[in-house]
Parts: sequence; C-alpha cells; structure tokens
Amino acid sequence: MPVLTNDEIDRFLSEREILLRIGVNDLDGFPLVTPIWFIYDDQAVYFTPREKSAWFECLRADARVSLCIDEEAQPYRKILIKGTAELVHDVGEDGKWRDMYLSMASRYVPEAGARAYVNNTIEEPRGLYRVNLATSLVKAGGCRLRMKIPWVSGINDIIDQKRDSRT
Repeated sequence: MPVLTNDEIDRFLSEREILLRIGVNDLDGFPLVTPIWFIYDDQAVYFTPREKSAWFECLRADARVSLCIDEEAQPYRKILIKGTAELVHDVGEDGKWRDMYLSMASRYVPEAGARAYVNNTIEEPRGLYRVNLATSLVKAGGCRLRMKIPWVSGINDIIDQKRDSRT
C-alpha cells in the first residue's frame, strides 16, 4: 500500500463529507467505535461529543483513542491515528468555539443547513477535543489498483452474463 505524503494527508483530511471513526476504551473494557464529524486544522483533528454521549464519558475516563479516517471509493485512502485526545473546551464553553462547530458542520451539509443544525442543537452541551498528529502515531496510505475489475451491479447482471455466455 503506497504511503501518503504529508501534503496528501493534509488534503485528504481537509476534504468534505469524510467521517471519522473514533475508538475509545468503554467503561466495561471493550472498545467503543462511533462514526463522527470532524474538522482538521493546524495539524490536529477536532471533534465534539455531546455531553450525554457514551463516548464522551469514556474519553473523560481514558483519553487514549484510535481514529480511522478512510474513504469507500478508490484509491481507498486511509489514515489511522493512535493518540491522546485533549479536552480543549469543556461543556459550558460552547460559545468560545461555536465558529469552529459551524465550520465542522459545513463540511457535511450546505452552509444554511449547517447554521440550522448548530442553532437547533445549541441546547445540547458539547465538549471540544483535539488529537494532535505531531504527538500521535499516524499511519496513512492508499491502494491504487493496477488492473481493471469487471463490476456487476446486481444479480440480474450476473444472470445476463451467464445467459450471454451460453449463446
């Protein structure tokens, strides 16, 4: 798997609509993985759990995290991060970072929708965490297939292919 350069990492983490999957240590000892929105800024990944979310409670107990940021389409880029999440702003400090929250939401929905989302969830207190890439273990790569693969869209295509091969 080819390794991504620092510039490729920066560009990939700045792309819109890519989810982050955060793995935390659950209170029962099992991993807890949650897909979430994030924003990348100044060599750090920022994310915001709601006060009542299970993974926020887990982060308060143990700040070690595993992050997976990947894409489903080729070239299948992925970034895996093992690090420590730092609480930048605790619950009740939402006003200090609301602009970042709006920027984060705007990565996933159009700006008008992002503003509505932020305004409609203003009563749900959140914290703001970051994971600094410079102090974390980061693996980044992608898969560039060198051959063409025939794609079929469903069972009907397979049936048609078999029928065509017999005639």
